[in-house]
Amino acid sequence: MNDAEAIAYLKAAAGRGYKLGLERVTELIKRLGNPQKQMQIIHIAGTNGKGSVGAMLASVLQAAGYKTGHFASPALCSPHEYFRIGGKTASPQQFAQTLTTVQEQAEQMSDLPTEFEIIAAAAYQMFAAEHCEYAVIECCMGGDSDCTNIIEKPLLSIITNVRKDHCAYLGNTLQEIAAHKAGVIKPNRPVLAGCRNKAVLNVIRDTAKKLHSPLYQPDETLEITNMTPEGTDCISREYGALRLGLSGAYQPENAATVLKAISMLREQGVQIPENAVRYGLAECRWAARMEVLHRNPYVIFDGAHNPDGMQKAAETLKHCFGANHSLTFVIGVMADKEYEQYPALLSQLAAKIYTITPDNPRALDANKLANVFSSAGIPADACKSVEDAVHAALDTGNNVVGLGSLYYYCAFRNAAENLIKEGS
Repeated sequence: MNDAEAIAYLKAAAGRGYKLGLERVTELIKRLGNPQKQMQIIHIAGTNGKGSVGAMLASVLQAAGYKTGHFASPALCSPHEYFRIGGKTASPQQFAQTLTTVQEQAEQMSDLPTEFEIIAAAAYQMFAAEHCEYAVIECCMGGDSDCTNIIEKPLLSIITNVRKDHCAYLGNTLQEIAAHKAGVIKPNRPVLAGCRNKAVLNVIRDTAKKLHSPLYQPDETLEITNMTPEGTDCISREYGALRLGLSGAYQPENAATVLKAISMLREQGVQIPENAVRYGLAECRWAARMEVLHRNPYVIFDGAHNPDGMQKAAETLKHCFGANHSLTFVIGVMADKEYEQYPALLSQLAAKIYTITPDNPRALDANKLANVFSSAGIPADACKSVEDAVHAALDTGNNVVGLGSLYYYCAFRNAAENLIKEGS
């Protein structure tokens, strides 16, 4: 297959829907020769934070001189983005070659694998073929039945935090969801819990105890000294002043998890010098996490897709711009999120809000979302398209922030880039 054919193959596999269970991906990975056994794996589960934690950890390992693969979902603009090697997105050639190999085995199976089972198997296959020494692998959803969870002996398992999300699959209580996330814990292998909720920690602790897996938590809380849209400065007890390339009120908490993970990796013999920690954290970039797309005025996108993420985004924006009703927002969300909480979180920041309907069957209608904000006294208009919303937002002359579902990130970014180019 060439690149276009590989992309079409994945789209066709998406029509098979989502199926629980590891039987298909286990068979597929076995047919491929168990490529996951050819590298050391850090496996990450969690509701929020796993993307940033994974990106920072992969960046540090790469800075330490290790060839590192990083698998994360969703892919924002292209399926190539599921796979990163050395911080770079997989090339069309790497993608096509890997999908060809996976397809040859997948199509021989009596129970054909789903889209994400194919993608997960492709990650292990690609990283093995590229001779990655380490792979940072993020769960797509949940943990125990997640398509990535075919690792027998991870170097380290990390659970960033647990919030209510994907309730139709994972349960309606934090304890139920935590039980799924704890499925990444493996017998006699260390686990790092970056969450603080006591009920959640009890579930993780019980699972770790049953599996004789040593449980760790971050040792410190990083203090923010300065924050701009360009990054976060903070103080660490161990390292002193640290620069994070990622901006966000939530990033010091994620970085504390990463610092503990680094300490745990060092205890297992992984050589990670201090300069690699500093460089890796400072140079880390992660799309759609307070990502600066343009300056003067700022155009920023953050994939805050649930109340916890929206609260942290609001805190970050207050740090950077103040609580003075100076920002124009473009917002689109899924209908199954608790979006009724968003007006209270954004009321001190918003001068104007433009709502859109993301291109997804689960999307909330833009008119309904606009009414939620208008009813709370925040000026809000529904737009027919993302381009219309970005155009209207830029016309206000304010700094512009896109928030909500990652499903419209690509359309937002493209619209902003095209409109700004036209106006320059």
